[in-house]
Amino acid sequence: MLKTILSISGKPGLYKLVSHGKNMLIVESLTDNKRVPAYAKDKVISLGDIAIYTDETEVPLHEVLTSVKNKEEGKQKELDREASQNEQIRETGQAVLDGNFRKHKVELLTVIGEIEGHESAPSHSKTTKYEHVLPKLALIEDDEEIEGLLILLNTVGGDVEAGLAIAEMIASLSIPTVSLVLGGGHSIGVPMAVSADYSFIVPSATMVVHPVRQNGMFIGVAQSYRNMEKIQDRIIAFVSGHSHITAERMEELMLDTSQLVKDVGTMLEGEEAVKEGLIDEVGGIREALDRLYTLIERKKTQK
Repeated sequence: MLKTILSISGKPGLYKLVSHGKNMLIVESLTDNKRVPAYAKDKVISLGDIAIYTDETEVPLHEVLTSVKNKEEGKQKELDREASQNEQIRETGQAVLDGNFRKHKVELLTVIGEIEGHESAPSHSKTTKYEHVLPKLALIEDDEEIEGLLILLNTVGGDVEAGLAIAEMIASLSIPTVSLVLGGGHSIGVPMAVSADYSFIVPSATMVVHPVRQNGMFIGVAQSYRNMEKIQDRIIAFVSGHSHITAERMEELMLDTSQLVKDVGTMLEGEEAVKEGLIDEVGGIREALDRLYTLIERKKTQK
């Protein structure tokens, strides 16, 4: 194609060869599409005959242009990917981490604010919507390229059923999972924190363990109490089954009346959460990612 693209000395721009005339060429400007003659006295050069000299050899212009095109297209794809990832982070707090030197593809899931369940939280509240998280976890399980999941938690708790649903989904994933509690992992955030294969908490973070609460109308009969007790037993069973704390100790912490003002329960700081067996280790993002990469590599060697 470059053979028919011409440069004419003394004339601006490039021209396309249209036809051959007697002692002249008919060319068309690529700028304004006007056709003009080019005579033998004009210095006409075909772009197909141009080469670029390098340190080792000369490279035809068409190869140079092809290389530039491929490189620029690669840059555009990377820009499009970054824009898409930034949009995903802004909308859902999710991203794919694949820039590490170990070349592992890790999905990032953030759980922030209130866990929104069957009822919508106030519009001014920061929420994590379970109808967004559950399908995302299903997609992660179905994606063969995703090797691990990192969960970042800074939540005040929220809907018990929604929180337990997310925790059960995380616990049932076939890929390695690591959680990191930042700021707070309170209430139903506790089962979500322990649902991962390995859990971390930063030293300044806290976790509040308390009995199940119910908003709205509550009928004061024995059946209502037993129903609340069953929900609480489900939470205790899940937490004790996915951490190193016993069910008996978990219930003691829930029913402690000596710590919280106007409430029942226990607030645990980072080191205390580890000592109680709720969380595996005190650490930050570096330790969490390093542990996740180790779990991924360990799983690969076991196949």
